[in-house]
Amino acid sequence: MHVTQPPGYGPPPGYPPPGYPPPGYPPPGYPPPGYRPAWQPPPPALSPAGAPLADFGTRLLSWLIDTVLVSIVGLSVAVPLGFWFLSTRFAQLDALGPTPGLGQVFSAFFLPLLLVEASVIAFQLVCYYVYSVELMYRSGQTLGKRIMKIRIVPLDPAATLTRGMAAKRYLVEFVGGTLIPYFHYVDGLWQLWDKPFQQTLHDKVARTAVVKVSA
Repeated sequence: MHVTQPPGYGPPPGYPPPGYPPPGYPPPGYPPPGYRPAWQPPPPALSPAGAPLADFGTRLLSWLIDTVLVSIVGLSVAVPLGFWFLSTRFAQLDALGPTPGLGQVFSAFFLPLLLVEASVIAFQLVCYYVYSVELMYRSGQTLGKRIMKIRIVPLDPAATLTRGMAAKRYLVEFVGGTLIPYFHYVDGLWQLWDKPFQQTLHDKVARTAVVKVSA
């Protein structure tokens, strides 16, 4: 049913003023510069060169892949060495007689055990050095980083990733994490609250960042 407006109903003559938008439209200059609606996601974090930074989940998966690969190499040496040690040391303990002294047990078993453990740790650190420094710094990617499509880059856009930068990352991440209890947790989680480049502690020491790449 059509309703006829009574005579005289409607906006007064000259409304809206010239240059002013009709009713229902925002006035000129609205929203103010820099205004962002609450529903709009924040812009992605960028490196100084403008590349998007790798997120925590992607970096974690990359680290897990690399850790598994290097651990396989380490276990290929540690497991045979462990079997050899046990077979030889138990025979040595049997040769000490039924009631060996504490000093004899220490020198025949526990001291060699400590030496074997130290050798395994040293070998593992060498594997991590070769993998994380010598094989990585040329392209900025380990195999795990290549699979997850991320890369280590210098903070300085004009710089090139060097062996020295990669070695600093290695010293903080692996040597520091091996010698200082729980340090590797602090180092890895640091990126969650670091601003503006989401760096770990080994990133900060080496002045690097981790960015997303297409390949």
